[in-house]
Amino acid sequence: MTLAHVVFKPQNPFLIHLIQIFPLSHTLPHFLLPLYSITRQTNRSYYSSLPSDNLVTVNKLISIFTQKQPLSLVSTTELTNFGSKLTTDVVETALKSFKNWKTALRFFNWASTQNGYHHSCYTYNAMASILSGARQNAAMKELSINLIKSKCYMSAGALGFFVRCLGGLGMVNEANELFDQVKELGCVPNNYSYNSLLEAISKSGSVDLMAMRMNEMKDNGWKPDKYTLTSVIQCYCKAGKFEQAFEVFQQIDELNWVDSYIFTILIISLSKGGEVDKAIYLINKMDDFKIILNEKTFYVLIHGFVKEGKVDYALTLFKKMQTLGFVPEISLYAVLIEGLCKRKELTKALQLYSQLSKMGIHPDVNLLKALVSSLSDEKEMMSLLKEAKDYLNKTSMTTLCNAALITLVKSGSIDKAYHLIQSIMKDYDHVPLDASSFEIVIDGLIDKGNLDVALDLFNEMDQIDCKRSLLLYNNMINALSNEKKVEKCHELLKEMKDSGFPPSQFTHNSIFGYYCKVADVAGAIDMLHEMHTHGHQPWIKHYTLLVKQLSRISKVAEASNFLTIMVDKGFLPDMIVYSAVIDGWLKIGELDYALKMFKGISGNKHCPDVVTYNTIINGLCKAKKVSEANDIYQEMIQKCLIPSVVTYNLLIDAYFKNGDIDQAIGFFKMMSQKGRNPNVVTYTCLIDGLCNVGRSDEALVIWNEMCSCTSPNKIAYMALVNGLCKCRKPDEGLIYFEEMKEKDMNVDSYVYVALIEAFVSVSNAAMGVCVLRKMIGDERVPDLGDKNCGILREVVVKLLDDELVCEEIRRLIEDGSVPIHLVQT
Repeated sequence: MTLAHVVFKPQNPFLIHLIQIFPLSHTLPHFLLPLYSITRQTNRSYYSSLPSDNLVTVNKLISIFTQKQPLSLVSTTELTNFGSKLTTDVVETALKSFKNWKTALRFFNWASTQNGYHHSCYTYNAMASILSGARQNAAMKELSINLIKSKCYMSAGALGFFVRCLGGLGMVNEANELFDQVKELGCVPNNYSYNSLLEAISKSGSVDLMAMRMNEMKDNGWKPDKYTLTSVIQCYCKAGKFEQAFEVFQQIDELNWVDSYIFTILIISLSKGGEVDKAIYLINKMDDFKIILNEKTFYVLIHGFVKEGKVDYALTLFKKMQTLGFVPEISLYAVLIEGLCKRKELTKALQLYSQLSKMGIHPDVNLLKALVSSLSDEKEMMSLLKEAKDYLNKTSMTTLCNAALITLVKSGSIDKAYHLIQSIMKDYDHVPLDASSFEIVIDGLIDKGNLDVALDLFNEMDQIDCKRSLLLYNNMINALSNEKKVEKCHELLKEMKDSGFPPSQFTHNSIFGYYCKVADVAGAIDMLHEMHTHGHQPWIKHYTLLVKQLSRISKVAEASNFLTIMVDKGFLPDMIVYSAVIDGWLKIGELDYALKMFKGISGNKHCPDVVTYNTIINGLCKAKKVSEANDIYQEMIQKCLIPSVVTYNLLIDAYFKNGDIDQAIGFFKMMSQKGRNPNVVTYTCLIDGLCNVGRSDEALVIWNEMCSCTSPNKIAYMALVNGLCKCRKPDEGLIYFEEMKEKDMNVDSYVYVALIEAFVSVSNAAMGVCVLRKMIGDERVPDLGDKNCGILREVVVKLLDDELVCEEIRRLIEDGSVPIHLVQT
């Protein structure tokens, strides 16, 4: 039995639908080729072979189901009458006549409900073919379920066809399940059924499932054939198991079954899988079999080789394709030229371009862009532009020109880009430029620092009547502003207005930014007026810079007046700048002015943020007005602002310094209640404060708590060591001092001094001398101007009076280890 003799009914529509799916024989899967001629002949006569009454029914049904009105509006009697005339032939014929899958499915479902009518395997296959062609997986799955529920008889051939439809949609699991369910209903699969299932499985790469079904096929007496092994190869390729695929290929070769289709599967799969060398080996091996690739395969492989960077192999295939008489389309030339350009193989790319020119084929602008973007010489670019002008329109020519300029600028060849645009300007009638062309080169010149050349080129645009753009004006004004050429900025501002370009927010802020940078308040105010007229907002970064600069040079009143003018002109300054001015007032000791501005912020429709509150709290704390600082804190809470860790740190430190230890600790505990985790600064404040009042044990508890959640820094260590020394516990302080040394922390001189003084104060002069030696060795002896120098001098005097260590101190003085300024009064 051949595949052509699979049990099909002579005029069955799913055979006929092969013509709809595969209009050309070379697109049909190989194992269906024997059916192709039968199907073609059957399709010509099938429609006309229906009885005339059935043809009338078909036409009426098509008319009803293709009209726009819902079925509910069609006469029930009319539909019932047609329902009684339904046959599987009528349904099949109607199904294949619908152009829309939804209409076909609606008709199919309606037919299912008609009394006395039952779908056959052929109508199910006709519907499956339509859904598969329309890529409707959900509807196809439901159709499969309904097929099994209907217990419709399926022949082996019909089963194979339905499975193929599922496989075409990648529904491998559904195909596999349906195959078993139909077998349970009494269908005995044949080799075509199995080959159809194996073909579906091959598309998923399920090697284990493929092996299981092949064994089942053999057990049922069906010997694997060429089509079986073809599916196996495809499955291995899909799974990326190319070695196994080659083994199956060898089996097919031994059986003399190798054909172009098998070669194509392997070669394309290898190419897509990155196994380019193996693909090339097979291409060369095809000559031994006197098999040639088809045109489509050539295209796929060339695209694949270029994508994998194997452009030389792609070129070899391209030449072979030409030798075989195929005429490559321009798209293939484009792929190769672009691939060569990426590899900087310009000679080969230009050779292909020359081939196109000789054939009279004009490449499009995209191909030319790829080519021109690979050139590095402006003369070569100009030559290509002149050649392209004969067949590209002006818009495309400008695009091509800009691509050349962008290439040169991006590669850093600004001078070449400048020379190219100058050359083009001389031949402007043939190679048009636009504002974008000048933007590319002028931006490059500005970035390189050639502002004067950029300005000259900007002015030369008038020579070719090239209209400038807003972007070009903005870029020039911004560059001039950065170079402090504000007079020229104003000239261009006037020019752009006269040319019909209203300044943008960027334009005004470029000039405004200059005045802010140089702290020119009068100029900044003039620009504020200009911006107000045009409805533009000044940028925060600019006026914040101005205010900070004024505050830095103690011109806080001027900064404050500037903010007032901003508000008067309708601008609402950002809280950042208010915080900067408040901080400025505080730094020059003007707490009252700072408080006045702080309280006035709310009147300007502003709500101070946490940073602003922290700024004023810091000022009050430094002025030792801790109670007022607490009032500001309470105000924050009332306004539903969440104090930051900085807020608590400021208050904790202030209360400790004010001697209110319990209040400081209270704020520390409050941090946890408010969901604020203490940081190293918080712990350092606590440790320092507790030690200052002699509560070193509590300080050590806090230290251990800190170590459990974060790593102490140098400042924290020094605060603890210094604090323990104040509490006359230098032995404990020395332990943490050594920890610092182990962690390679540079200890400040005051810590050494604190340890030496503490040891001397507890009558442990020997340890005091030991720490002194460490200080000398670590080169941490305080300079004469250091306040710790006086403390250390007094300690050295005490050591000289100590009988146990006085000789050692004298030796250190004599050999110069102890600087002379520590012993001279």
